[in-house]
Amino acid sequence: MQAAIIAAPAECRLVEAPMPAPPEGHVRVRLEGCGICGSNLAPWEGRPWFRYPLAPGELGHEGWGRVDAVGRNVNSVREGDRVAILSYRAYAQFDTAPESAVIHLPRELDAKPFPGEALGCAMNVFRRCDISSGQTVAIVGIGFLGAVLAALSVRARAQVIAISRRAFALESATKMGATVAIVWQENPTVVDTVKQLTAGKGCDRVIEATGAQAALDLAGELTRERGKLIIAGYHQDGQRQVNMQLWNWRGLDVINAHEREPRVYREGVEAAVEAVRNGQLDPYPLYTHTFALGELDQGLNALKQREDGFLKGLMVTAGAGA
Repeated sequence: MQAAIIAAPAECRLVEAPMPAPPEGHVRVRLEGCGICGSNLAPWEGRPWFRYPLAPGELGHEGWGRVDAVGRNVNSVREGDRVAILSYRAYAQFDTAPESAVIHLPRELDAKPFPGEALGCAMNVFRRCDISSGQTVAIVGIGFLGAVLAALSVRARAQVIAISRRAFALESATKMGATVAIVWQENPTVVDTVKQLTAGKGCDRVIEATGAQAALDLAGELTRERGKLIIAGYHQDGQRQVNMQLWNWRGLDVINAHEREPRVYREGVEAAVEAVRNGQLDPYPLYTHTFALGELDQGLNALKQREDGFLKGLMVTAGAGA
């Protein structure tokens, strides 16, 4: 099979790799595509703790496709089933996953891309936010995750304030129903604007969705006393500092909304499948760019640069539609 391999920082090539055989309790999926995730940027840019080359297909973890082989003692999945998978080498034509990490996609989603892990992550973050009707929710950073969280918060009848440096991202959040869109230039200006909108109190919920120090600083400033600050950004490119004096004085509930429990991962993807199937969530306008398997380097660079018009990139294998 063909697979993309990260050979060195900012260096990607297409290679011929051995076809994986599904071991007992696993299935093999002929991949239709895989979402390109922001968590890929640190290994793409290079950090001292990464070792290159990475394995063929490695970093790809938002795959979907059709089951083409089933290992022994697999009971709930059959060949031909269209599925999303929680696997880790999905920048390839095929990948394997345990039966427990395979989520069926209903016929209503046939021929539609479904980066299950990304959507499931958003559903799990939203669950941890504890958002209810009438609350004011600020989302710092509008990428794919921030835009989906804006849509989910609006559906919960919250007032959503979207904050981003990019005009296109704010337009996307507004289309998802955000009440207010604020261009993020300087933190004091954003803080003053939010205070004016909230009678000086700040927001009931603030979601940091960038994975950057500056966003973490701003998010704390925007959270009202006894409010909840939810950390949804991916902070794995280095250490962070927090304003514990402010967090402590305001009595904030600080929630790290990342999950590490496979069961919870799966529950999030299942919730996303149901939300998209029922029309409660429409993520398709957020998939702005597609790349062939041999163009993964272009996709990662587009994610890094985030030029106007970019929100979410998908790697699509040959013959698969998006």
